[in-house]
Amino acid sequence: QVQLQESGPGLVNPSQTLSLTCAVSGESITSHGYYWTWIRQPPGKGLEWIGYIDYSGTTYYSPSLKSRTSISRDTSKNQFTLQLNSVIPEDTAAYYCTRYRDLGYEYWGQGTQVTVSS
Repeated sequence: QVQLQESGPGLVNPSQTLSLTCAVSGESITSHGYYWTWIRQPPGKGLEWIGYIDYSGTTYYSPSLKSRTSISRDTSKNQFTLQLNSVIPEDTAAYYCTRYRDLGYEYWGQGTQVTVSS
């Protein structure tokens, strides 16, 4: 069974960098056909797709966030990371890591709340 777990600071100052890690167990992040994805949900709003790193290391980001976003991976630790630079209060959200394949988003982390505030 695939399990994902987010970790990182819950509070980030404006203009600083948000950094989160997703630890994956039960499946290699290099397994063919999978897209390791970050999604967020601001309070009272819908889900917002941030971007992914796929099984080959290819990345793709939401156009609205691309200039501030970097997703990377550590295959030796079987984990992938999100960095969001120059954060503003509107970046406050619950952040989720999830695995996408052609059948959809089957596995999710539990989510982690990140608040951008001074």
